[in-house]
Amino acid sequence: MPPAAVSFLPAASETVTITRDLPGRIDAMRTAEIRARVSGILLKKTFAEGADVTAGDVLFQIDPAPLQAAHDSATANLARAEASAKQAKNQVSRLRELVAVNAVSKQDADNSESAVTIAAADVLAAKAALATAELNLSYATVTAPISGRIGKAQVTEGALVGQGDATRLAVIQQLDPIYFDFTQSSADLLSLKKAGSDQSKVTLLLENGSDYAHPGRILFAEASVDETTGMVSLRAEFPNPTHDLLPGMFARARVIQAVQENAVTIPQRALTRGIGGVGSIMIIDDTDHAQVRLVQTGAVVGDKWVVTSGLKAGERIMMEGHLKAKPGAPVVPELFVSAKDTNQH
Repeated sequence: MPPAAVSFLPAASETVTITRDLPGRIDAMRTAEIRARVSGILLKKTFAEGADVTAGDVLFQIDPAPLQAAHDSATANLARAEASAKQAKNQVSRLRELVAVNAVSKQDADNSESAVTIAAADVLAAKAALATAELNLSYATVTAPISGRIGKAQVTEGALVGQGDATRLAVIQQLDPIYFDFTQSSADLLSLKKAGSDQSKVTLLLENGSDYAHPGRILFAEASVDETTGMVSLRAEFPNPTHDLLPGMFARARVIQAVQENAVTIPQRALTRGIGGVGSIMIIDDTDHAQVRLVQTGAVVGDKWVVTSGLKAGERIMMEGHLKAKPGAPVVPELFVSAKDTNQH
């Protein structure tokens, strides 16, 4: 039989980026629960559910009438206290003049001095009560504490809110930027730190398998390792200008673990796995004979294996003709050309 015609590719030596896909969940950057801070009847809501709101926007209006009445009463009490304080001061002035001519007793003058002190304290208490009434009246108009997307209203108009507890009215979530929380083994975290800050960028793979358009960056890792799993919690931040990412969504983060220079790589299709997962390839030696070579592989990079031992860069790896070529038999080698390369030419 004539020598078998086979095709080959030389084992490449290149710089490869080792990545790891890690599952996790999307989380809002900030979440604010809108609650009723005073009791009363809810008159109206002034937002569209599911819309974006800005900090300071009016969201709900609680009936202000009882609160306005309490405010007016506190205003009147302050006026009364200030009038009483003024009267007490005038009384002290008159008694001081009479004491000088022994027209009144010293005891009456001392009592008058005490009355001034008490009246001043009453003014302070009335001012504090008025400030509280003003604050409660302002709480009747419920505004957004942060900018973000607001969900559905938890109560409807006419409901009694804030009676006994701070009734939750709605929830606002800030969605741009947005967080992605995931876990990684402590060993891989060490590799990530060794990779350097330039490699701390992360890409996101969505549930439908597509890549998220905007790259993110790792913000921090927890200061402790979970003793039961050996995992560390990490958080990444991603821009989310069109709000495609929503809290609770499942996704995978593609994190760069290391950058390996002068790595020997081979196409995945050239490798065969045997019993126990041992990898083997067929190579063409310097005398154009086919040989079987056992190799050890590391990470997968795209459509290639990174070979950690058993192969040198430049050695010819058989791509086609395996069935015709026998180990130790001569072959007629030619450079492998993929269908993609053929179409490009």
